Amino acid sequence: MPILQTRRSLLHTLGASALSAPLATSLFAQGRCQNGYGTDACPMTKEQATAPIKPLFAPTVWKSVALEQISFQVPDYRKEAAFYVALMGWKLRSDDGKQAILDIGNWGSAIFKAAPAEQKTALVDGFGFAIEPWNTKTVEAELQKRGLNPVADKDGKGFESFHVKDPDGFDVQICNSNGLVKARKTPAAAKLEAELPFEATNWKTIWLDHFSFGATNYKASVSFYTNLLGWEHNFDEGSQEEVEMGDIGNAIIRGGNPFDPNFGKPPAENANGRGRGPRPRNLRIDHIAFGIQGFDPDAVKEALEKRGLRARTDTGNTGDIHQSVYKSYHTTTPNGYDLQISNIAKDTRLAASNATKPAK
Repeated sequence: MPILQTRRSLLHTLGASALSAPLATSLFAQGRCQNGYGTDACPMTKEQATAPIKPLFAPTVWKSVALEQISFQVPDYRKEAAFYVALMGWKLRSDDGKQAILDIGNWGSAIFKAAPAEQKTALVDGFGFAIEPWNTKTVEAELQKRGLNPVADKDGKGFESFHVKDPDGFDVQICNSNGLVKARKTPAAAKLEAELPFEATNWKTIWLDHFSFGATNYKASVSFYTNLLGWEHNFDEGSQEEVEMGDIGNAIIRGGNPFDPNFGKPPAENANGRGRGPRPRNLRIDHIAFGIQGFDPDAVKEALEKRGLRARTDTGNTGDIHQSVYKSYHTTTPNGYDLQISNIAKDTRLAASNATKPAK
């Protein structure tokens, strides 16, 4: 099943009105430096734009070994859960009347929680990763040593974790493998309290293609995650960097560059009228892309449209979806979240970044 166009990028900046019409691949961009350095959008040399920063703290010895959970707040959590069950093949593990926990295959979990009444759309409010090696006292001490103020969260049955905040205040859970990671070793067989919104696709979600993760200072956020959780650098474009989360998946961390001469200046103080930060953090991960097994672009598009869903092509700006290496579609969930469905699996995890590196 193939997919198209922008990889992890600008849908949220286009706005709802733009999405009401068909989108062409040219509307999307991989990053502000995609079309070259020393440009109006990227007023730095390549060496400046991609220069490293001083690490936020000393690296740990930890490695991220499993995805514990992705936590969503949604106005109607049961409707959202039923949507993912029908479209993406996820399985309901539990529903306690306040939240539903779904298995994403045997490799991840999603928690859909009832949102506050004033919240009208879905957002991601945190995620968790199991790390190794794990020793509760040692992990707590290392977090404290780095000034991260860990908050303990355990179940009394062997699951241990700590919550910390990243540089922009996003909730990160660091845990052992005795929680949802362990639970997924047994089949999920809870009963849905909401009807499926449409006929199931029978798709199998096989890979966390990427989080599209905004930051005030993307280099600081990259430093935080690589030094804390053992994520690996892949490709720093100058306005974003793609990192590898071990064998779990990828994240594209994007935002302000402290080496940009416009960083921190309001638009009125910039020659080109384009202030780039610091800007308020968008606390949601604006979209998440999941790879599905056997992705075929025509079949996926037909399946989405048959179910009354938009299929917005995204190939990472690399051309027609039938010819591009990276293939995907964006669609919108019942609670307004931007879901991306792609052809990416573990062995092709770098397909988009390799195809869309900026001009030299």
